[in-house]
Amino acid sequence: MKINAKEFDHRARTVFGPVYPLIADQILAYTGINQGTCLDLGCGGGYLGLALARKSDLYVHFLDQSSDMLEIVNSNLAEAGLAQSGTSILANVEEIPLPDASVNLAVSRGSVFFWEDLKSAFSEVYRVLAPGGMTYIGGGFGSAKIKEDIGRKLDEKGRENGDKWRNLVKRNMGVEMRQRFLDGLQAADIPDYEVRQDLEEGTWIVIRKQD
Repeated sequence: MKINAKEFDHRARTVFGPVYPLIADQILAYTGINQGTCLDLGCGGGYLGLALARKSDLYVHFLDQSSDMLEIVNSNLAEAGLAQSGTSILANVEEIPLPDASVNLAVSRGSVFFWEDLKSAFSEVYRVLAPGGMTYIGGGFGSAKIKEDIGRKLDEKGRENGDKWRNLVKRNMGVEMRQRFLDGLQAADIPDYEVRQDLEEGTWIVIRKQD
């Protein structure tokens, strides 16, 4: 999917900015993983990975298939004084250029809804997970209030923008999308997983790799 990196990043910063620190807190609290190696899949401008790097001792790999987005990631890392806390990787989630069992925590917000081959993607994610590693992959807004605030900001730019976004959220958080995730996980022979759905926190795929 071709995107305008600058427009995408501007929206991530201005409209969705409050989402990432709260989701990072929720990830750290739920998984209990705050050190080792993190992989932010389909990272965009890297805001979830950046929030995790700020709040933990995790070293973050930022993976995206857009070189334009990774330029923004590198700029954001430098601006935040976190250049030593992460690196960018130009790749597709279906072919992750990292060794087996090298990632303690794999995260993603928003990109999984656009992964075409879920079987291959989940297989790759499971391959790179270290024993005891977990994923937190999906989409959400952290809280009902932030979700409402985002809708209001988009409505201010034109009601059609807000309505289009709400329809997309409804699709992404719906029963059919959840079933698509379950089918992909089963096809990939992932042995230990759950698809969490919470009205406030969103839909998240949690994979655990046993020690």
